[in-house]
Order: sequence, then structure tokens, then C-alpha cells
Amino acid sequence: MKHVAVIGLGNIANRHRRNLKLLFPNITISAMSASGRTPSEPISDCDYITTSLDELISSHVQLVIIASPAPYHSKHAIPLIKAKIPILIEKPVTSTLKDAEILEQISKQYNTPIAIGYCLRYLSSAQEMKKLIDSDIIGTLYYANIEIGQYLPDWRPNKNYHDCVSANSELGGGALLELSHEIDYTQWLLGSLNLKYAILQRSDELGLDVEDNVNILATAMRGTIVNIHLDFLQRKAYRQCRFVGSKGTLEWDLINNEIRLISNNSTNILYSVPEWDKNQMYLD
Repeated sequence: MKHVAVIGLGNIANRHRRNLKLLFPNITISAMSASGRTPSEPISDCDYITTSLDELISSHVQLVIIASPAPYHSKHAIPLIKAKIPILIEKPVTSTLKDAEILEQISKQYNTPIAIGYCLRYLSSAQEMKKLIDSDIIGTLYYANIEIGQYLPDWRPNKNYHDCVSANSELGGGALLELSHEIDYTQWLLGSLNLKYAILQRSDELGLDVEDNVNILATAMRGTIVNIHLDFLQRKAYRQCRFVGSKGTLEWDLINNEIRLISNNSTNILYSVPEWDKNQMYLD
């Protein structure tokens, strides 16, 4: 691979450019802002600034990572798909169902490779959870509870949270899309979910124009009941899951990268790597 482009100039785009240089030191990287503007600030880990998709396509770029705000994803992706250029789209794939359906249709029509950037599948404890769930260690899976909560103003303490993507509907914000990792890895672990009920709420706590907490009730394969809770409200970050089966319970702590097996009156730690490099997920 010789030439890659990254669309978007935010934190995740910066990470992707940096990691590309780590993995492929001799690669040429083009950067493009979501709006196509010429940036006035220096862009790290970048060889060229591009201002249009036409310019990217004509440069024979071999891979494009789309790390723009979600409402721009389909606009950026469609010309690249039609040009048969493989793309990685940062999560969420789009901010509307209509855009997602258009992308799905066009991707099938042109048979262009597309991947979605749900990095938590590459967390080391996630890989171990996948093995454990597939091994039937807890028998028949009856029930799963998936929960994440973190106080939005603490996400980026040096920035007004009202100005971030997560807080703005026009940029694809809200707890459902911003915290959709939980929905993705639940389906990765348990298979496709069948939605039964969902509540999206906007409390008075943060003064947002998007939902700050979400509760989803669904069923997975073989009738497993799944509850998923997502919120911007919990003052202490929390990201844990419980999988209850006929032979025992698996508890997964994503923050501490730990898995526990509870059976009868005993608790055994099956996996624990509390000191872990977050960036390794993105490299993998």
C-alpha cells in the first residue's frame, strides 16, 4: 500500500494518520477536511492536503478512511464506492436510516470493500469474551445486561461539551449513535438483535438538543433477553456487561479489561489485563 487518504481533521482522524505512519512508514498520506476547506493549521502525519473527492480519486488513492461527522459519511463514501476505492467508515456508519440504506444498496451494486470502525471488537478482553461466549462456558444464555455511562462534560475537559459532536444533532450526536459500540459488540457476541422496545430520553441535566440516555430491550438468537443502557450522565465512568446462563454468569468490565466467571458461590477471574494500551485496538 502506497497512498492512503483520511477525510476529517478531528481527534480520530489524527489517530488514524499517526497509526498509518506507524504501520507503513513509507506510505503517502493525504488529508482532507470534512468540508473540503484548506486548513490554516498544520496537519500532523500528512504529506498532502486535498480539497475534493475528485482530486482524491484522480490521485489513485488505494484506501480512504472516512472520519468526518456522521451526517457527511454517505456524501463522502458514495463517490469512492463508485470509483471502487476501499473505505473504512468511522462509526456510526451514517446518522440516518435513509443514508444507511443508500450506502448498503450502492456497496452491493459496485462490490467495493467497506469496513466500519468499531474498534472495541479489538479490545483484548473483547476477543476473550468472544471465545468464552462461543465455548458455551455458561450454558444456555438467558439474559444479558449491557451498560455504559460517562458524564459528557468530562469527555474532553478542555472543551465546552456543548460544542462537541456528541452534543449536536446536526453532527450526528446523541447517546444512541455516539455510544453505539455497545450495540455493535452485542450483535458481534450474540448475533443479530430483534428490537422489542426502546426509550430515548433527554434529561434537563446537560441542556442538550439530543438524547442523553437510551434504554433498549431486544432479543438475540435462541431467545436471549438483552437490555442495553447508554448514557451521558453517570459521574463515574461505567462500562460493564453481565451474561447470565444456565451454568453461571460472565461479568465483563471493559474499563479494567477484566472478565469474571461466577458459578454457585465462587467467583473466578478468567482474564485481567488492567494496564493496556488503548491505541493497540486501532492498530489491530
